[in-house]
Amino acid sequence: MYSDKNAVITGGGAGMGFALAKLLVDGGARVVITGRSQGTVDAARDLGKNAVAVRGDVASLSDLDALAHRVQEELGTIDALFVNAGIAGATPLETVTEEVYDEMFAINVKGAFFTVQKLAPLLSAGAGVVLTTSVANAIGMLDTSVYAAGKAAVRSMARSFSRELLPRGVRVNAISPGPIDTGILEKTMTEEAAEQFKAQVVADNPMQRFGTVEEFARAAAFLAFDATYTTGAEFTVDGGRTQL
Repeated sequence: MYSDKNAVITGGGAGMGFALAKLLVDGGARVVITGRSQGTVDAARDLGKNAVAVRGDVASLSDLDALAHRVQEELGTIDALFVNAGIAGATPLETVTEEVYDEMFAINVKGAFFTVQKLAPLLSAGAGVVLTTSVANAIGMLDTSVYAAGKAAVRSMARSFSRELLPRGVRVNAISPGPIDTGILEKTMTEEAAEQFKAQVVADNPMQRFGTVEEFARAAAFLAFDATYTTGAEFTVDGGRTQL
């Protein structure tokens, strides 16, 4: 399905990004994934010979310059760019520090902007760019003011980038996941706390369940490759949470 296609996925070493990388590689694409940890390199090995890992921080412009250079060496041109790297966190308004704010915006907003800027010259005519935002950009969620503001900025970028890149035949869209089961809750909470949180999320969701990383991956790939008459749009993958 994706034979002869070249893709770049920031934050592709785990979770939703890794599921997307696997979908594309299994479909015949050549993929470059990025991430800050050694786990990204290990993930590329798991994906096989059609995947290459580039370690780096999207908040660092020198790292992004190095990424662009490596992508040009490995792929030449890009058919799909998935701007997926980001961090999340629930922090009550009264406890947000300048460090928390700056890190969130450096990775989620600055990182997204300059990822597109640095890699845009490598996008082929007809390429698709997909920015990962969040349903938090559209609804007021408890303790997420900084995170949500950053994701709203990313949603806005999808519109602006769409206008700027359209003369080159490049489409830019945003994908907004709701509750997706990536396994991160079990790693960051006690088992009991994770179960309580997940039960509440399920109760609040019209579909009464979490989404899967595979469902996110299929939606992101659709935007990049198949939604050829769509640009500047936001595609929610949230079980109806923001719609019903």
